[in-house]
Amino acid sequence: MQTLETPTAQSAPSYTREDWKNGYQSQPEEFAYWIDDIEGEIPSELAGTVFRNGPGLTDINGYRLRHPFDGDGMISAIALQNGKAFYQNKFVRTEGYLAEQASGKPEYRGVFGTQKPGGWLANAFDLRLKNIANTHVVYWGGKLLALWEAAEPHRLDPHTLETLGLDYLDGLLKEGDPFAAHPKFDPECNGEERMVNFSIKTGLSSTISLFEFSPDGTLAHQHKHSVAGFAFMHDFAITPNYCVFVQNPVSFNPIPFVAGFKGAAECIQFNPKAPTKIVVIPRNGEGEVRFYNTEPCFVFHHANAFEQDGKLILDSICYDNFPSIEDAEDYSKVDFDHVPASNLWRFTVDLATEVVDVEVLTERACEFPTINPQNVGRDYRYLYLGAAHGSTGNAPLQALLKRDMETGETQLWSAAPRGFGGEPLFVARPGAEQEDDGWLLLWLYNAERDRTELAIFNAQDITTGPIAKLNLKHRVPYGLHGSFTPHYFGPQHEAS
Repeated sequence: MQTLETPTAQSAPSYTREDWKNGYQSQPEEFAYWIDDIEGEIPSELAGTVFRNGPGLTDINGYRLRHPFDGDGMISAIALQNGKAFYQNKFVRTEGYLAEQASGKPEYRGVFGTQKPGGWLANAFDLRLKNIANTHVVYWGGKLLALWEAAEPHRLDPHTLETLGLDYLDGLLKEGDPFAAHPKFDPECNGEERMVNFSIKTGLSSTISLFEFSPDGTLAHQHKHSVAGFAFMHDFAITPNYCVFVQNPVSFNPIPFVAGFKGAAECIQFNPKAPTKIVVIPRNGEGEVRFYNTEPCFVFHHANAFEQDGKLILDSICYDNFPSIEDAEDYSKVDFDHVPASNLWRFTVDLATEVVDVEVLTERACEFPTINPQNVGRDYRYLYLGAAHGSTGNAPLQALLKRDMETGETQLWSAAPRGFGGEPLFVARPGAEQEDDGWLLLWLYNAERDRTELAIFNAQDITTGPIAKLNLKHRVPYGLHGSFTPHYFGPQHEAS
């Protein structure tokens, strides 16, 4: 089904809870095979490897996780070449994953609320963090890295997805150091592409460390800055001159976590009476950190930022509260009507007057924004998002939304009622001159078949639906983030 976005509300849910919930079921098996069930044709110019990370297990030997974000990271990869596709997946062999596979029971508490069996006494004062490596996967400087923001990356073999071990980035990180899961890729900085990332250590005050890496993986630049107060910063944005963060108006009460009653993330408290702060740090490390107060909101992900006529424009996905599953027994029982929806906001920061204007760009619930990588940190026209099928209210992501940031026009394609999506990924057509000349790659869960599909769209017109669908032989649980590299990391295709 495809539609153009209209302001009409849905009279009935576009999905069933059972269908949505089934897409979260664990996938403990690992596969490697040529995809032979393809609808349409893979564009011959689309060549490289699509990587995706996300929780592959939502239970540990039958013990259900309270939140899927606590699940062990599983990497999926689809290598594309000459219209053929090869799929494989592997779990990241973290210390925690190996320990729990050996024992058959939970050995760690989850940040988002999963507790070990035995009640609070079995969990009190166990403050160990399990590096679950489940949030993002990127290929840079000849390394494939699985990222989780609270600890070191794991390095993987890009050909086989085998875990090679923790990677300390040539001594840049020490044991236990965090490295964020949302690096940004500046298409041009001092004549080269740069990977820019951060780490944060927080408490009564916070320290943000910023890193820039050259294409060969070597460190090009590093600096750190102090920020007052507790800081929950999952993502950031860059421009040629700035790194931009949002300091959400939250506090952290560690007592329920230490006492064994709650996970660490469940101890975060949102203050709707405090301002959200936009934090602007010079990328060259020189000059002061500047703070700009704006309306209370909570931000996980940013779409992009750019500078224009003395102003800084930041486009972000905003919630009016910290999203949580509240008192639900676990994520599968969450009441979408009582969980804050996420919408696209634009913050326009006047760097001289310090005035921040806010505009809500879409009322439709949406998340996981992506753009053409050549426009990161620059003015851009086209934004792609995972979106709800209905134009109002909160619901699972079942649709793909394209927004023209210049005209406000939108396109919408929906997989409802039995399809569920997530983060789209833009891949430019080789030699493209127009910003939206390329493809969108979207992982979809097909509840009717209990299978996952990789859908390929013409990014210039998504309303016509996928131009190709790569139907896997199994389900892949809903993922978080992924990336594309033009490097082909698959076997040579054997003629049948």
